[in-house]
Amino acid sequence: MAYLSVLTVVVPNVVNAQEPLLNLQEAVSIAVQEDPWLTASKQTQEAFASEAIASSSLPDPQISLTAASFPVDSFSSRQEGMTQLVVGVSQAFPRGDTLSLSRKQKNQLAQKQPFLRADRIAKVKTTVTKLWLDVFFFQQSIRLIESDRALFEQLVSTAKASYTSTEGKARQQDVIRAQLELTRLDDRLTSLRQKEEQLQSELSEWIGVIAKSTLPDDLPSLTLKKTLLSPSTIPNQALYELIKEHPVLQATDQDILASETSVELAQQGYKPQWSANLKYGHRNDDPSGNDRADLLSVGVTFDVPLFTDNKQDKQVRSAKFKTEAKKTEKLLVARQLIANLRSTFLQLNRLNERAALYHEELLPQMSAQSEAALTAYNNDDGDFAEAVRSQIAEIDAKIDALAIAINRQKLIAEANYLLLSGV
Repeated sequence: MAYLSVLTVVVPNVVNAQEPLLNLQEAVSIAVQEDPWLTASKQTQEAFASEAIASSSLPDPQISLTAASFPVDSFSSRQEGMTQLVVGVSQAFPRGDTLSLSRKQKNQLAQKQPFLRADRIAKVKTTVTKLWLDVFFFQQSIRLIESDRALFEQLVSTAKASYTSTEGKARQQDVIRAQLELTRLDDRLTSLRQKEEQLQSELSEWIGVIAKSTLPDDLPSLTLKKTLLSPSTIPNQALYELIKEHPVLQATDQDILASETSVELAQQGYKPQWSANLKYGHRNDDPSGNDRADLLSVGVTFDVPLFTDNKQDKQVRSAKFKTEAKKTEKLLVARQLIANLRSTFLQLNRLNERAALYHEELLPQMSAQSEAALTAYNNDDGDFAEAVRSQIAEIDAKIDALAIAINRQKLIAEANYLLLSGV
C-alpha cells in the first residue's frame, strides 16, 4: 500500500496491549467458517447427486393378483374351464434415453454448487472486508479527534487565561468560540461512536461476536490481483477475458448445460413408451378330476406419439427457449461484471491520485498552516478564529486521507472479487 505511512504517523496507538484485537484476516476466516449458506449448498449438492441415481432407475414393477372368470351361480373354481387365479407382473420402460438424460441433468445441477460456493466465499470475504474497514475508519477517526481534543482544551484554557489577564488580548468571543469548537468536537465524537456501533452490529452478524471488537491500528494492505492502467480505453472483449472464468459465470454455464439436457429430454417425447407384462393363471381340476393346464400370458404395450403438434412440439420449443434465456442471463451477468470491473478500476486510479496528493502536498501544507496560525496567535500576532479554523481543517484533512486509504482497500477487495476465477 502506497501513501499509508502518513496514517500510521497521525493515528496514535492507544489500544490496550492486553485487549484482544480482531484483525481483518481473522474476521474473514470466522465469517467463512460460520456461514450456514455453504452448508446448505453442500446439502443441495448431495440432494442432486442422490436424485441423479434415483432418476436413472427403472420404475418399480407392478404386481397384480386376479381371480378371473368365477361363475356367479356357485363361485366354484372347478365349474368352468376359464376360471383362474392369475398372478401378473408388469414393467414400464421410459421413453428413449430418458433415464440416462435425467441422471445427466441432475449431475449437471449438482456440479453447479461448487461454483456457487466459490462465489459465495468470495462475496463473504468482500462484504466482511468492507465492514471491517468501515469499523476501522470510525475507530481511527475517533482516535484522531480524541488526540487533538487536548489541543482544543488547551486553547480554551489559554483563551480564558488571556481574557482574564489585564495584559491579555483575548476577547470574550474567543473564549466562547473555543468552548463552542470543543463542544462540536464532542458532538462529532458522539456521532462517530454511533456509526461505529451500528457497523459493529452489522459485522457481528457475520462473525458472531456480540461484544464490541477492537481493531488493530495498522491498516492492512490488500494485494491487487491485476492492475488496469487505462480501464476507460480497454475493449469489453479484453475485460471479458479477465472475468470469463468467474464462478458466477461458470455456475450459469452449468445451468445452460442442464437446460440443453432438458431439450434432449423433451425430444424423447417423440419416442414410444414401452411396458412388458407377464401373467400366470392357475386352474383347478374339472369336476371329474381331470387335470387342467395352467395358462401363461406375455404381452407388450406401447403408445404411439402421433399427435405431436400441441404436446411434444411445444415441449421441445419451450425447452429451447428456456435454454436461450439462460444464455441471455449469462450475457447480462458478464456485462454487469465487465461494467463493475471498469468502474472499480477507474475509481481506484482516481483514489491513487488523491492519495498521492494528500501524502505529498495537502497534509504537509495543512500541518504547516495550522502550526503557523497557532504560533502567531501564541505570539499575539494572529487571529484566534484563524488558529481554530486551521486546527479543524487539519483534523478534517487527516480524516479525509484516512477515508481515501480505506476506500482504496475496499475497491481492491471489490476488484479482487471481480477478477476471481476457478473454484
